[in-house]
Amino acid sequence: MVKEDSNVLDLFLKIGLDEKTAKNTLANNKVTTNLTAVIHEAAVTDGCDRAVGNLLYTVATKFPANALNHRPTLLQYIVSTKIKTPAQLEAAFAYLSATASENLKVHDFEEACGVGVEVSKDEIERAVSEVFEEKKANILEQRYRTNVGELFGHVRKKLPWADPKVVKEVVDLELYKLLGERTAADNEKPVKKKKEKPVKTEDKAKVEETSAPKQSEEELNPYLIFPSPEENYKVHTEVYFSDQSVLRACNSKELLEKHLKVTGGKVQTRFPPEPNGFLHIGHAKAMFVDFGLAKDRGGGCYLRFDDTNPEAEKKEYIDHIKEIVGWMGWEPFKITYTSDYFQDLYELAVELIRRGHAYVDHQTPDEVKEYREKKMNSPWRDRPIEESLRLFDEMKRGMIDEGKATLRMKQDMQNDNFNMYDLIAYRVKFTPHPHAGDKWCIYPSYDYAHCIVDSLENITHSLCTLEFETRRASYYWLLDALSLYQPFVWEYSRLNVSNTLMSKRKLNRLVTEKWVDGWDDPRLMTLAGLRRRGVTSTAINAFVRGIGITRSDSSMIQLSRLEYHIREELNKTAARTLVVLNPLKVVITNLEAGLVMDLDAKKWPEAPADDASSFYKVPFSRVVYIERSDFRLKDSKDYYGLAPGKSVLLRYAYPIKCTDVILADDKETVLEIRAEYDPSKTIKPKGVLHWVAEPSPGVDPLKVEVRLFDRLFRSENPAELDDWLGDLNPESKVAIQNAYAVPAVSKAALGDRFQFERLGYFAVDKDSTSEKLVFNRTVTLRDNYVKGGKFTTIGFLYFRNNTNFRFVQII
Repeated sequence: MVKEDSNVLDLFLKIGLDEKTAKNTLANNKVTTNLTAVIHEAAVTDGCDRAVGNLLYTVATKFPANALNHRPTLLQYIVSTKIKTPAQLEAAFAYLSATASENLKVHDFEEACGVGVEVSKDEIERAVSEVFEEKKANILEQRYRTNVGELFGHVRKKLPWADPKVVKEVVDLELYKLLGERTAADNEKPVKKKKEKPVKTEDKAKVEETSAPKQSEEELNPYLIFPSPEENYKVHTEVYFSDQSVLRACNSKELLEKHLKVTGGKVQTRFPPEPNGFLHIGHAKAMFVDFGLAKDRGGGCYLRFDDTNPEAEKKEYIDHIKEIVGWMGWEPFKITYTSDYFQDLYELAVELIRRGHAYVDHQTPDEVKEYREKKMNSPWRDRPIEESLRLFDEMKRGMIDEGKATLRMKQDMQNDNFNMYDLIAYRVKFTPHPHAGDKWCIYPSYDYAHCIVDSLENITHSLCTLEFETRRASYYWLLDALSLYQPFVWEYSRLNVSNTLMSKRKLNRLVTEKWVDGWDDPRLMTLAGLRRRGVTSTAINAFVRGIGITRSDSSMIQLSRLEYHIREELNKTAARTLVVLNPLKVVITNLEAGLVMDLDAKKWPEAPADDASSFYKVPFSRVVYIERSDFRLKDSKDYYGLAPGKSVLLRYAYPIKCTDVILADDKETVLEIRAEYDPSKTIKPKGVLHWVAEPSPGVDPLKVEVRLFDRLFRSENPAELDDWLGDLNPESKVAIQNAYAVPAVSKAALGDRFQFERLGYFAVDKDSTSEKLVFNRTVTLRDNYVKGGKFTTIGFLYFRNNTNFRFVQII
């Protein structure tokens, strides 16, 4: 294996890939397979120019799957340098994607890709000069802060086939000629402009129309990539067999017309979870694709439970899935079960045998594995059809023991695709089914049932993640073998989020072995866990939409990207309040002992002064509590907290100055602080602290429990570790039992969300009781991580700058 990897690495290096890119490619099996095939198809196993190699790499990663029969032609254009720029290659992809498997019109293709078009440097200079003349005023204003990429775009519109390197040289030279040498001012960071006055209503639409950045059509509507149901007569998948025959997957005119008559031409998709666990954030993307496409096209999406394994399904999971789909904002067109179709599936299996495409096999699992590895036919593969029909009937009637017989599809044991190695269609299992009862003792496999039920439900678009791409051949083979309607199949990249796991098997182990507190543990990326943590379905859907529907299967999405969308929403919807996690007592010596002032605090940063509902009352008394981390015995210039002899502002209240410190016997532990407040507010300290006071003399503030959640795993990708349990973060959950909160918090109910000022966003947990509220931290105020998963901050201070507040990170 090492030698084989070494040979492939040498092959990649020969085409000009740098060593890092080549090694990263080897880590991705799909790209490695594609690139190796592309290099052989292009006949450049002995090496090629680096520019050609880069284009070949792009072909391996981005070539449209519906036009694979044209890939060898495109490669000849690249090797002969008729296509030599990324722009030409992108144009080729677009043309071939539209052409699909139809005959290639060479003249139209070459015209669309700019083949033979040579753009001289003089032409480039003229085009750049024209663009600079059009944008001159803006360039002189922005100088070297000008968006050069935008200038390139304008040049490309004029000369789409120009060499980008030459364009860059000319643009850089033109900038220098117009602006001269860079000045010190050019290197300064741009000053943020002050907020402009609100635009009048009548002018608002005009301003938005002219100033809003334009989004691409795909960003505005990610579902544009999918064809309409009427187009499902086109060939978009070809299945190659070892005997050199080819199956071109498509629907006959009669089958398509019959299908369209049933559906009325509407889009019908399906979301088919297996009810063997709770749904996670990867399923949120699947729902966005399946339900979202149907909703966008005015169609419907089935919620179909893939319940072919009676030993794994539980009613608990079925109930959860139904409920969580609704919480995510989706409404099924119809709820079905694969088991609803067990009779149809059985009858079609009999028909498959009759047509000579299936047989009853008696190999053990180990024998099946060995024969597949050697690409050998089963000894029972060619048994008479009547014999297989009889044995299959005996399997159905419970006359054959478990493990003694299976029904296998007669596909292609010598195929290059292992998912064509006579897959199992039926097994014997003497287990009652949770939905179908004890009627059956044979159960269909996923590979057999999935595509048939798609067809029976007249699904127009069968969408799934990329790990199922190799199963597409088997999918179409079976539907073709039974002369059934064929849905349009398309795969997208699965959602991989850093510092977590998506494997149901591993999630189940975390739950059953008590590494976490159930399927809805707030540290898990299950949708139930995210909801309990305080994340909203709209934030999750915004995150998924922002990622898009791509086919890049090697990307790891940083958890911070999800947290960004969570903050974006909670910043607008979560009311502000004051909570102190680790209280330090402060006695205000110049405040009357029995006096309690009710001060106004803002629920929202921009709360209008005349809106009473935007404020809440906080008591201010002689005893207040601040965060223990907001006090130091030794002050420093870059510290804005409280220290001996120093003043800070208590948020919504008054400035206080530390006059004395009470220490424990060890002369280090601070027990209490003495301070004086400034009722006239003449002092203007820079530091601003949150606080909680005694609501009445001698009465402790409201006690609450606060749970601080962090990433469950320390590594970015724990799934690739052998000892993934050893990577669990021991500090992923910290429970603070006796935090103090202002009285207004006592009215909080399950699911309520708040911003605890300076601390983060929190939600009321289901463990709350009438005696004590429990809060889960949903997300911190800012991203606490950098590359490599290291902490960057532990808290924030308010910083007064004239009349505005901004955050300073405490490292």
